[in-house]
Amino acid sequence: MITSAAKAAQVRAPLGAPYWKLWSATGLSNLADGVFKIALPLLAIQFTQSPTLIAGLSFVATLPWLLFALTAGALADRLDRRKMMLAANLSRALLPAALVAVILLDLGSLWALYVVALLVGVAETLYDTSAQSIMPQVVKRDQLSRANGRLYGIELTMNQFVGPPLGGLLVAAGVVAGLAVPAALWLAAVGALFLVPGSFRIEREQKTTLRVDIAEGLKFLWNQKVLRTLAVMTGVFNFATSAAFAVFVLFAVGPTSAMGLTEVGFGVLLTTSAAGAFLGSFVAERMEAALGRSKSLALAIISGAIFVGIPAVTDNPYIVGAALFVGGVFIMLWNVITVSLRQRIAPIGLLGRVNSVYRLLAWGTMPLGAAVGGVLAQWLGLPAMFAIMGVLTLALLGLMPMVSDKAIDEADVES
Repeated sequence: MITSAAKAAQVRAPLGAPYWKLWSATGLSNLADGVFKIALPLLAIQFTQSPTLIAGLSFVATLPWLLFALTAGALADRLDRRKMMLAANLSRALLPAALVAVILLDLGSLWALYVVALLVGVAETLYDTSAQSIMPQVVKRDQLSRANGRLYGIELTMNQFVGPPLGGLLVAAGVVAGLAVPAALWLAAVGALFLVPGSFRIEREQKTTLRVDIAEGLKFLWNQKVLRTLAVMTGVFNFATSAAFAVFVLFAVGPTSAMGLTEVGFGVLLTTSAAGAFLGSFVAERMEAALGRSKSLALAIISGAIFVGIPAVTDNPYIVGAALFVGGVFIMLWNVITVSLRQRIAPIGLLGRVNSVYRLLAWGTMPLGAAVGGVLAQWLGLPAMFAIMGVLTLALLGLMPMVSDKAIDEADVES
């Protein structure tokens, strides 16, 4: 029997060199993501001011999670997960480089941005599914919450804290810089991944078709009520945030916008969320232990409703920034709890498919949210759209009885 002291010692054990190499690759990759996701809409508004067309960029970027997630999960359980991450990042490095060439040839257009956004989204689907699935092969089960917290910390810090203002500065300096830098960063992430030793391919007892593999992952998640409920809840929240932030640039940037921010100011505003997430990555373990998992998730929903709904009631950048900061803390808490739980419950050989089914439900709603957000903003105006998404997020509290501490503990023990 493992004593509480022995268990605590396990949790405090070093995460190991392979983990920190993976951590470095994640940091570089997400810095590239952060720059690129700001560069694209800032480039797009040079071609159009239409909320629907701007939101369309987010739609195509996240569409692969709806169309390709299940296949990505099956591949993550068949192939070496590290090699899949390498291939995905190499592809992401080449795509913005190709877009630079198109722009230099004076062939740039909104549709070119759409194509690149879609293909980068496909690569992201492969990378992220493999990255979440590889974690139990890199650290021990009892270290997952800490490992995920640190990984999410660097991921969101680079993606939202460093990347956005850097992206704004680079685009202000020139289109080429805004696209060339993320390409170089994705290549640097490839180099870091090469340093992670070992094979990360799961041995399979028998050969099966992709269809059978996908069906197995679907069945597992469907039979796990807690994971199924959390996937649906995350999907609704991601629908709301995607709707809100697909057109947030129109609310925030430019002299005719409600907030009147510059491109650089817009990037700085978005970093407040990342600053909260960075703090959350270090306190998530303690908050989870102090509050319990169910109460932590409920508080995350409430802060999430404020996170997406605050622009409906104010355009004050300081108030909006404060709401984004608090939302960042609790979104991080939500992610650490749900991802670690999923990694503990799902068998290692099935984890890629379980992750992909989960993310199909959780992330597949994002392109739908972007499309709906653009349409609602066009018809009803930006404030009304933000208000609707805030109320939708708050309604998730109605599902909390299905993810009580008792239900979560039982699902965790059964694994």
